[in-house]
Amino acid sequence: MKTQRHAARARVAAAGVVAGVLLAGCGAANESAPAGGSTPSAGGTALSGTISGAGASSQQAAMQAWIAGFTGANPDATVNYDPAGSGAGRTQFLSGGVAFAGSDAYLKADELTKAQQRCAGDVVEVPAYVSPIAVVYNLQGVTDLQLSPGTTAGIFSGKITNWNAPEIAADNPGKTLPDQAITPVHRSDESGTTQNFTDYLNKASGGAWTEAASGTWPIQGGEAAQGTSGVIGAVQGGNGTIGYADESQAGSLGKALIKVGDAFTGPTPEAAANVLAESKRVEGRGNSSFAFDLARDTTAAGTYPIVLVSYQIACSKYADAAQADLVKGFLTYTTSADGQQAAAQAAGSAPLSDELRTQITPAVTGITAGA
Repeated sequence: MKTQRHAARARVAAAGVVAGVLLAGCGAANESAPAGGSTPSAGGTALSGTISGAGASSQQAAMQAWIAGFTGANPDATVNYDPAGSGAGRTQFLSGGVAFAGSDAYLKADELTKAQQRCAGDVVEVPAYVSPIAVVYNLQGVTDLQLSPGTTAGIFSGKITNWNAPEIAADNPGKTLPDQAITPVHRSDESGTTQNFTDYLNKASGGAWTEAASGTWPIQGGEAAQGTSGVIGAVQGGNGTIGYADESQAGSLGKALIKVGDAFTGPTPEAAANVLAESKRVEGRGNSSFAFDLARDTTAAGTYPIVLVSYQIACSKYADAAQADLVKGFLTYTTSADGQQAAAQAAGSAPLSDELRTQITPAVTGITAGA
């Protein structure tokens, strides 16, 4: 944060537990976040008042940048965000405890019904934070590792146990692979990263992964580690280790290229953002819901399908006009080109495409006050 005032505006609710939440929450977050610039206020008038949100820790670094940018343009406004986890954020939103929620999954059918009751109308669900999940590895002498979906599933299910297995060799022609045991590392805590990674394995592996998508690692075996930092530490501390983590946290670890169609693609923000363009919007949820059934099994060139898409959830109508204006103003900034760039700089996320932003903007700017 550039000034003491900005730091105060960007404070997080329950500050005493933030460090623990960041380690154990739904996804990774960089620890530093530069102020993301400013954003014009609605109608040219600065907004004032306080709103609170809660939810996905994956958005935390981006959220710090968003809050700094928004309050820089609206110095009498305060936005609090508690990174308590996606499930906790949705629960608090449904109960009316917070004005908006961050979630690594869109609302389930029963949650959507409750949200519509809480909001007395439509619910706004918009993707705000898109981040590639890297398959990270530490294997001495091996660079540019390539893995097909079936091979990836075989490794993490424990069916492929050695680095020179024929399945890995077939994905890496001409490479010398060591005769060494594989140590797969997974999250020990419930995690949106695990939810998205197992969803990919289930949908893209052609039956090699038989477990349903789950936020809790669903099988026995391998090494378990707490939080993203724990996975990164476990992979770094071994040789022959492999895990999955937010790409921005991978550091110097190897990042596998994943087979998509006939080519292998790395976990870049640009390739991650392309997934939404290939994915279908979930129908029957209202005009202001932009929930996506992610195309994990896409074959489109230049697309990286192992991604985390985190949503911001709000009401399309609030009883209090000041709260409606603040929520609308803040979400307008977070999904704007400037807001998305601020998040990319702070957290390594993939900015939304101009086409998608054009589609979701009316849902956000349509937030209003009413009985």
